[in-house]
Amino acid sequence: MENAFTIMPMNQQVDLNPGETYEGYITIVNPADAKADFNYKVTVSPYSVVGEDYTADLQTKNKSNEIVDWIKIEEPTGTIAPNGTKKVKFTIATPSDAAAGGQYASLNVSSNNDGGKNDGFSVQNVFEMASLIYGTVSGDTVKDGEILENNVPGFTAVPPITVTAKLQNKGNIHQTATIVLKVTNFFTGDVIYPKDEQQGQFGELVMPDTTYNTSREIGNLPSIGVVTVNQTIHFDGKVSTTEKQVIICPVWFMILVVLTIAALVAFIVTRIKKARRKKREF
Repeated sequence: MENAFTIMPMNQQVDLNPGETYEGYITIVNPADAKADFNYKVTVSPYSVVGEDYTADLQTKNKSNEIVDWIKIEEPTGTIAPNGTKKVKFTIATPSDAAAGGQYASLNVSSNNDGGKNDGFSVQNVFEMASLIYGTVSGDTVKDGEILENNVPGFTAVPPITVTAKLQNKGNIHQTATIVLKVTNFFTGDVIYPKDEQQGQFGELVMPDTTYNTSREIGNLPSIGVVTVNQTIHFDGKVSTTEKQVIICPVWFMILVVLTIAALVAFIVTRIKKARRKKREF
């Protein structure tokens, strides 16, 4: 049996001062429909990202994840009954000589059964979940973000419409970019998306000294037509807006249009040839 446990929060941002200790918690939940106690294990690993698509790296140590050596888990193992929760405390003892800037780690929660038995139920392949720590050590922090690209396509065969952006963080701390999306009917101006203003705003966290290619899909759109898509990005005090008319046209409709035009051209050509033959006959 697989225990579908959950953890909260999935990530947290913490302010750290050199020479001081920070106390925080993660909460592990064993769901009400679980048929066994959940024996948990919490471990700490470094966190960084690789490439512009932000592939997570939980193994490579560098100057931005030295925090793994500062973190202590108060109860790294324990048992949670069905429909139970456990607040696991962790502390971060920031060294007095810690360099200012971002520090990142992952608190990993998994089964502590090693393929054994759990109250008579076999536990197999219990998945692992992570709660990410985004720490900022106070001091000489640098914010330096740029919006490199803000792209909206001009055509799509079928919804959803995919919008993209490229964000660069040249500072030494993480920053959050706010992306606001809006879609209106090109002919009437009626708002199609979002139905709720809050649904159209998204936060994208950009790690220091990285470039991030981010994309988002906008669904629940007409299957055919023309819409106006507006993407506005706010990042490090800068604003970039791209607005474009997007044609939504399925392949079958394009084929139908081409065939119709071809048939119309063939009809006109045939009529012209017939007319010329009649003129020669007279």
